[in-house]
Amino acid sequence: MKKLLATAVLLGLSAPQIATAAEEVNVYSYRQPFLVEPMFNEFTKETGIKVNVKFAKEGIAEKLQQEGEYSPADVVLTTDISRLVELSNKKLVQPVDSKVIDANIPAQFRDNEDEWFALTLRSRNVYSSKDRVGKLPAAFDYSDLAKPEWKGKLCTRSGKHPYNVSLVSAMIAHNGEAETKTWLEGVKANLARKPQGNDRGQVQAVKEGLCDIAIGNSYYLGKMVNDPNQKAWAEAVEINFPGQQGNGTHVNVSGMAMAKYAPNKDNALKLMEFLTATTAQQMYAEVNYEYPVKEGVKRSELVASWGEFKADDVSLDQVAQYHQAAIKLLDEVKFDL
Repeated sequence: MKKLLATAVLLGLSAPQIATAAEEVNVYSYRQPFLVEPMFNEFTKETGIKVNVKFAKEGIAEKLQQEGEYSPADVVLTTDISRLVELSNKKLVQPVDSKVIDANIPAQFRDNEDEWFALTLRSRNVYSSKDRVGKLPAAFDYSDLAKPEWKGKLCTRSGKHPYNVSLVSAMIAHNGEAETKTWLEGVKANLARKPQGNDRGQVQAVKEGLCDIAIGNSYYLGKMVNDPNQKAWAEAVEINFPGQQGNGTHVNVSGMAMAKYAPNKDNALKLMEFLTATTAQQMYAEVNYEYPVKEGVKRSELVASWGEFKADDVSLDQVAQYHQAAIKLLDEVKFDL
């Protein structure tokens, strides 16, 4: 009862709300409201369980540490593998035993200890100028980004951004640290400008002629196509899936975990199972142009138009093991300078 009261106070619940706390579930989310709120509304409609959400751009792990055993958090939603691993490494989450989740999420896309689970996939693509470059060859690989032919022609966001750190981690997993460092030095030498902006900004730079190719996540292209102010950027590039004749295209994930001290554990499990099921997976696909994790769920029509691709089959658990090594290499080559 004391923990329930503490949870209610932290969430700012009134006395009547405290009485119904057992029919609620509390979520800390890095994912934006427009994406997850429709899913939560559907979950409440199906189960009668209310979803309380605290949205954040950063600092969820620190918040959970500060709150300790009195944390109201039941489920944490993240935007990339590095934040999932951070929660696990800091022992802020707990294992989840669910036959439903196991059936819906392939083993490659969940933690070996069942402490975190992927919900969607996003590929790390290379965009090329339609006018100046055209579609890249089928044999194009990430290793080609370091070739001299691209000197002064490549744009990317900060190397330290989680999306790029994960890509470098995957390169280490395949090629080792020494070879990956040499590759990073080559990529840096090919930059058209200092790493900056977000993934959309790289596509804009291609449109404006600042560079000929750029690195970016797939779902941003879908967002730009449907944004009147950015549609011209999207129409100026080709989307390419590197590694199709090699290891495959690197994929990152959005994901979820159950908080270590979840006060509404049963409801948390119900929500997590719901997010891996067909209804929510289809909503992810249509609203945010991401690839569903559950097999058999259709991609959005736009995403399907980009074609099929082979994803890198290295496990995300293995990629996560090299995150610190990736950051170290990025520092050594002074990638962002």
